[in-house]
Amino acid sequence: MKALVLEAYNRLVYREWPDPVISADEVLVKVKAAGICGSDVHGFDGSTGRRRPPLIMGHEAAGIIEKTGQNVKDWKAGDWVTFDSTIYPLNDWYTLHGMYNLSDNRMVLGVAPAEYTRHGAFAEYVSIPQHILYRIPEGVSFTEAAMVEPVAVAAHAVKLASVQWNETAVVVGTGMIGLFIVQVLRSQGCGTLIAVDTDPVKRKLATDTGADHAFDPADNKLKETLLHLTGNRGADHVFEAVGSEDTVQLSVELVRKGGCVTLVGNLAPSVKLPLQSVVTRQVKLQGSCAICGEYEAVLDMMSRGAINTRIVLSAEAPLQDGAEWFRRLYNKELGLIKVVLIP
Repeated sequence: MKALVLEAYNRLVYREWPDPVISADEVLVKVKAAGICGSDVHGFDGSTGRRRPPLIMGHEAAGIIEKTGQNVKDWKAGDWVTFDSTIYPLNDWYTLHGMYNLSDNRMVLGVAPAEYTRHGAFAEYVSIPQHILYRIPEGVSFTEAAMVEPVAVAAHAVKLASVQWNETAVVVGTGMIGLFIVQVLRSQGCGTLIAVDTDPVKRKLATDTGADHAFDPADNKLKETLLHLTGNRGADHVFEAVGSEDTVQLSVELVRKGGCVTLVGNLAPSVKLPLQSVVTRQVKLQGSCAICGEYEAVLDMMSRGAINTRIVLSAEAPLQDGAEWFRRLYNKELGLIKVVLIP
């Protein structure tokens, strides 16, 4: 098969690669669309340490089942499917307690940390365990289904935060995940919804998808304006979708006393924390990791038109042109958000 291979850091090559061999509990999926994730772009240069070459990256994808293993039930060749990015064991303590995203033995498609290598979906074919498959509903395209994973990441964060009707929320960072957080929050009855981003294009997208207001973090009246919009308290919830020291600290500053900051972005491996502000204001801090059972709900929302994935789609491009699109994303080309590659 043809695949886009990370042969060395900063070097992607479209070339021949052996076809995946499926186990008895796996299916072979012919990939029809695969999205480039921000974590792929950051892994491209080795900065995350989680994508050691040689590797086929890609964990946001959809396609058609080509072949099934002998133990596979309820799936057949020709089924349209998407799949979770997390491959988790069914007998793990965390899985059995409803937290498969935290499984000690989980693997992520298209990732190669020190512990394992699991090739992903930037290829003509990918092997997928049957228990992480999901059917694509009628009316949802392969490209849209390739974006279920990031929407589910956003939905998981919102679920963890337990946002109540009419509570105020701030989303710091309105890249793709942040924009999906905005949409999920709005669909669940959030009250005043505020977006914060340095990019005016992304701020406009945030208001187009449900945010009531969008501000530049460099605005020296940001905190004053936020207090005015939130009864002089601050936001009930802040979702940090960048993962940098500045944005984490800003998130703590914008939340009210007793409020909750949900950390979704993980760009930096570590940040300084304003500990006294967190402690003396009794702020709740929590991380949100990947996905844990949100796929079916997200697919249903997409089929009903409750989530607009097309608004973040910048380009659909052939897989063989993937290296060039990685370069453009890596260089942070203005206005470029989501690129989906088509094998």
